[in-house]
Amino acid sequence: MTKKIFLSGLAGFVTYYLLGWLAYGILFTENTTGEESLIFIALGCLFHALIFAVLFTCWADITTFSSGLKVGAVLGLLYALSWYFFMLTGSFDLMYFLKEMVTNIVMSALTAGVVAYVGGKVS
Repeated sequence: MTKKIFLSGLAGFVTYYLLGWLAYGILFTENTTGEESLIFIALGCLFHALIFAVLFTCWADITTFSSGLKVGAVLGLLYALSWYFFMLTGSFDLMYFLKEMVTNIVMSALTAGVVAYVGGKVS
């Protein structure tokens, strides 16, 4: 079980990190200052992927890309809503809100799909 968590979490980390680089490093660069710490970004990606790896391996037995994609989309939406409402401080920008929701859902869904797929292949 530890091997499955480690390998699926590692695959999810790489996926989430690369999707974040694509989304925030290339597509939506207006939200970055260029001074972000890559170590902390990598750690955030790692632990985000490990959440899926532990959930899918220990409790849910999710082992296919499509089931991981579905669960990842739901969890990505809930996580994004939770985080965004914590950060909301009095100004509400609907376009930013929608962009963040869609980005988070897609990134989490694809990451969870990869985690589930790799977890299903590791015995």
